[in-house]
Amino acid sequence: MSVSFSFAGESFQPLACGALWWPAEATLFVADLHFEKASHFAARGWLLPPQATAETLDSLISAVEMTGAQRLVCLGDSFHDEAGPGRLADETRRTLMTMTRSLDWWWITGNHDEAAAAVLGGRVMAQGRLGPLVLRHEADPADATPELSGHFHPKLVIRHRGRHLARRCFAHGPTKLILPAYGAFTGGLDIADPALQQALAGPATALVVEGERLLRFPIA
Repeated sequence: MSVSFSFAGESFQPLACGALWWPAEATLFVADLHFEKASHFAARGWLLPPQATAETLDSLISAVEMTGAQRLVCLGDSFHDEAGPGRLADETRRTLMTMTRSLDWWWITGNHDEAAAAVLGGRVMAQGRLGPLVLRHEADPADATPELSGHFHPKLVIRHRGRHLARRCFAHGPTKLILPAYGAFTGGLDIADPALQQALAGPATALVVEGERLLRFPIA
């Protein structure tokens, strides 16, 4: 966790798993967990790896243990649909409820799940405020307040000799920081896509964690 960058006058540490650590506030941020995406599609006859929720939760537990986080903020679309909490395996449900009791857990509502996660404990809100930051699911280009959000699943796509290489990234704009999707098998959107560029409301940089280095790619 040695790499860091400054945003809104604060120091943040992006993690290779896709989480964002704010040491000064003992807070871990994640976006777009999309728990129970596989079961959502399975009901429609489309098969995804059924272990996706368990893998995502295991990764989240590791990030909490590694950082020692006291607060965890989920920036929306924590479930793939509003009925997702009802499809959780019993053990997964118990683990999540233990975590929401032991941490100051915030569920920011998303366009997929709204307030569905409220049954698991923690606090549910349409948006939050922490220090200088507004916390939303989807960036508001009209608001110049420093903001953390998710929704777009940003990825850096590099085209080289006919090949496309994609890595999830943190999308950094003048007042916007959009986190990558944390969930397994969630896909992503090229940071150069016009929709993402509009959301960032200014010059963008893709931040990619590579081992002990933080790579920065300005986006034209």
